[in-house]
Amino acid sequence: MSNDHNQIKGKKHFEIKQVEKITDEHWKLLLLADPSKDLVERYLQSGKTFEFRKNTKLAAIMVLKEVSQFKLEIKNIAVDPAFENQGIATRLLKYAFCYAKKHQYQQVLIGTGSTSFKQLYLYQKMGFRISHVKRDFFVKNYKYPIHENGLLLRDMLVLVADLTELKNDYYKG
Repeated sequence: MSNDHNQIKGKKHFEIKQVEKITDEHWKLLLLADPSKDLVERYLQSGKTFEFRKNTKLAAIMVLKEVSQFKLEIKNIAVDPAFENQGIATRLLKYAFCYAKKHQYQQVLIGTGSTSFKQLYLYQKMGFRISHVKRDFFVKNYKYPIHENGLLLRDMLVLVADLTELKNDYYKG
């Protein structure tokens, strides 16, 4: 898939491209979204990693992994706090939809914490629907308790976007 570029007055504003080598800078972002280095290392081996650079600075990262012939999962998506609330996560989700469509996937999955209110809002706004709950996922799979929004994170919500049901504007940069 070709790089996603947006030009403003002849100057590159942002770029999304696949990453071949994970650097310390990438790790910092990956661990923002998933504090388990062991789990991240596992899905990095079989996933494809994409970085989002804004004015050449690393602003976000996303890992996509094939679940089956027709399903693609977003295993990790993280935006540097300095770049939050600029529409970057939305652009990455749209990129994931375009990537999935180009590679003939029918569904895109994403898992998030039941206490991840901001992420849940965004994912549902983008066309994801809750599919199922992985009860006690974070309690069983993480060494230390995770607290988010003042709550103990226990359950993972799995959301699915059916590409045949999404509006075409989800595929526009």
